[in-house]
Amino acid sequence: MLVNCVAYKNGDKIADVPVERIAEYLQANDAFVWVAVREPSPAELQQLSAQFDLHPLAVEDADHGHQRPKIDEYGDSLFVVLHTLELVGGEMVRGEVAIFVGRNYVLSVRSRAQRGFADVRARCEREPELLRHGPPYVLYALMDAVVDRYFPVLEMLQTELEGIEDRIFSGQAGRDHIEALYDLK
Repeated sequence: MLVNCVAYKNGDKIADVPVERIAEYLQANDAFVWVAVREPSPAELQQLSAQFDLHPLAVEDADHGHQRPKIDEYGDSLFVVLHTLELVGGEMVRGEVAIFVGRNYVLSVRSRAQRGFADVRARCEREPELLRHGPPYVLYALMDAVVDRYFPVLEMLQTELEGIEDRIFSGQAGRDHIEALYDLK
């Protein structure tokens, strides 16, 4: 499902772009297109692949998911896979974001990730002096957001570990504490 498709020039948003018109903006030397999709169908992914001339192996990885985090270089483009980790109702939920980056485009494909990147886009649009750097800056901003979203999960794990540790060292160690440690692991 298409979340958004926007063209930028010199750090400023110039248009919301229908997928069918992406090629027009890709031909402009001083503009780039940033597209975000969530759980795309194979047909949607193939349509975007044709628009951006994406490498078939990278498209296959994005379509099937369950990849290890990585950065692959295909000619003059990059394919990045990142794992997301979020707290949803007190439970950890793991997702995946595949990011295609070229000279004049960024395409993010979100799978099993609850939270999108609207906040990242909004921050980038508020800072046109940084967005002027184009796709490399957008890739950095997306990666930074994924990493930052790990911190609440890490804090929750630390709090839970400290609670288990306190119970163990207070002499209340029992089988349920050992099971809690294994569950946390």
